[in-house]
Amino acid sequence: MKRRAFISSMTLAGSAVALWAPGLLGQARPPRIRIGQIGTKHAHAAGKLAAIRNLPDLFEIVGVVEPDGQRREAAQRDQAYQGLEWLTEEQLLGKKGLQAVAVETEVGDLLATAERCVKAGMHIHLDKPAGESLPHFKRVLDEANRRNLTVQMGYMFRYNPAFQLAYRAGREGWLGEVFSVDAVMGKVLNRASRQALLKYPGGAMFELGCHVMDSVIKVLGKPQKLTAHGRSSSAYKDGLLDNQLAVLDYPDATATVRANFVEVEGGARRQFVMCGTRGTLDIRPLEPPHVRLALDAPREGFKRGYQDVALPRLPRYDGEFMDLAKVIRGEKRFEWPPEHDLAVQEAVLLGSGLSVG
Repeated sequence: MKRRAFISSMTLAGSAVALWAPGLLGQARPPRIRIGQIGTKHAHAAGKLAAIRNLPDLFEIVGVVEPDGQRREAAQRDQAYQGLEWLTEEQLLGKKGLQAVAVETEVGDLLATAERCVKAGMHIHLDKPAGESLPHFKRVLDEANRRNLTVQMGYMFRYNPAFQLAYRAGREGWLGEVFSVDAVMGKVLNRASRQALLKYPGGAMFELGCHVMDSVIKVLGKPQKLTAHGRSSSAYKDGLLDNQLAVLDYPDATATVRANFVEVEGGARRQFVMCGTRGTLDIRPLEPPHVRLALDAPREGFKRGYQDVALPRLPRYDGEFMDLAKVIRGEKRFEWPPEHDLAVQEAVLLGSGLSVG
């Protein structure tokens, strides 16, 4: 690796250590945050709980809620849930000292569950997407804001080091004026998984594209206009929108988000590409992240022209909960405000061909 790129990558890694490993410098550790999880049916549920368990110096897991007995029995056999106490929602929310809840229900139950948690005075990690009703989501955010509580959405690339670099590049003007962002999220979905998603008419954009829509809005803000294109392209002919495109219009930029369930080796081609008047940042694939950066002149330790950027390897979900711990403890301000989350959810719904009313 070129020396400048190495120095820049080590700076990135140092920043990551500050986020991912609090307490390494020997400072006294504050009391652990008491947290619980409601629901095990979300696709990310076991992974999120495993991430919390990976951080025993930050969190104390007081219990898990799963009202579906059959699902609870299945979850109890999962290593992520071994040795934890199973509670009713009322028991969990009544636990002394409980501060936060990870909401990991089916998508259709996310907002109602989140609203009950917020009304009980809890910070929440709310998995994606934020339900099907924009007004209901706004109500949850407004109530949390009124109570000075944090709602952290579970979009999985927010703390990915490649995306952290992209956000910094945009914020600090490394690429000049960003005039285009193109994002792709694809995979092949089997028949059973497709059937489970048919209850949500938003298709691949709603289920999968939302992750990168979050990052597009982070970089460019709320679009002036969004146009959705949806197709059902699989040979299954089940009506699931499995091939979708959203085009976002801005005064001086455009963005595209593609989401599909039909792409062979789609995970390897997932990408997020930012182009500006002074450079381009290309993340491809997204996990494990690989970044190529092109600049019109040397900047921030990087050379002119294209170069590969070394990045730290970090677990997918750990960064979310490390950041949430810092926010709950008052050590930092949460950088994803309600206005951002509302703009993302509106774009996800519109990009899925759904109503925002």
